Amino acid sequence: MPEPILIAHRGASGARPEHTLAAYELAARLGADYLEPDLVATADGHLVARHENEIGTTTDIADHPEFADRVTSKVIDGHTVTGWFTEDLTLAELRTLCCRERLPDLRPGNTAYDGQFTVPTLEEILDLRARLSTELGRDLGVYLETKHPTHFRDIGLPLEEPLVAALESAGLNEDGAPVFLQSFELGNLITLRRDLGARAPLVFLAEAAGSPYDFVAAQDPRTFADLLTPAGLAELARWVDGIGPHKDLVIAPGADGTLGEPTSLVTDAHEAGLVVHPWTFRRENAFLPTDLRGAGGDPGRGGGAGTADGPGTTGDPAAAGDVVAEIRAHLAAGVDGFFTDHTDLGVQARAQPGSG
Repeated sequence: MPEPILIAHRGASGARPEHTLAAYELAARLGADYLEPDLVATADGHLVARHENEIGTTTDIADHPEFADRVTSKVIDGHTVTGWFTEDLTLAELRTLCCRERLPDLRPGNTAYDGQFTVPTLEEILDLRARLSTELGRDLGVYLETKHPTHFRDIGLPLEEPLVAALESAGLNEDGAPVFLQSFELGNLITLRRDLGARAPLVFLAEAAGSPYDFVAAQDPRTFADLLTPAGLAELARWVDGIGPHKDLVIAPGADGTLGEPTSLVTDAHEAGLVVHPWTFRRENAFLPTDLRGAGGDPGRGGGAGTADGPGTTGDPAAAGDVVAEIRAHLAAGVDGFFTDHTDLGVQARAQPGSG
């Protein structure tokens, strides 16, 4: 693999509806090193790719009267969520649905593909990886995230066992296979390696604020910030091989929302023996520092760190800005890889690294 690695976040999700085979295939053809599926479970225990187990915004389930009685409210990781959930549908039922663009206001062009693709299974993604690796003449990787693992284990649909079984079946649960496993929960990663024999490198994901949900559930007071101190990183290194921090933890934004200066996180993580793969680089103004926003943006309004999907504030959030410069700044800060929705722009940034 080239270094640093380019991770196609949910596929080429800037150009196709996320977590579809079409998005993954396009990312591979554009030059991604790794395809990044998020995994959730169906009622009958199949792992499928959705960013969330609630699928009201990423499929057409609301248009299916036969599933009208499945809408419900649940507490997921401490937050009440209302909608339709993968764990309440069998795989056969889920396959009657079609995918939709999750961010239609920011990516109206992607809505042209609404209704064309079904929700893929993990096995289909691994088969696609194998086929494209042969066709493209390079060992394409997968970077698999377990979503809400505490929730799924609590309802009797654990993600870890079927994940390891699928990797075994595909011949990918072995040293050197092009696989990473990632999670926002540490206990889930420990289970994968210590109890289930997962051989892939493990990456602990970190939000810009808050705490891992498994810590919250166990009344462990430590936060993501605590785990990213030098002492916390040394503890993480007992169990994992890398960290996947929010990009603002690598380069902290200025008070005015502009691209700031690198923190010590990359250096501290490297000293602990951990690789660093920040997320997520997107070209839309809504997700960019104020000084990198394109025409229509309002440089006077700060963005803030946000959450896994929380955009910053901007006058024209859908306008394209200079994400290449943002990626280059992080490459100059020493990261070992990066997540992006725009594979082609990631390839461009990596080909010409620098601070912008």
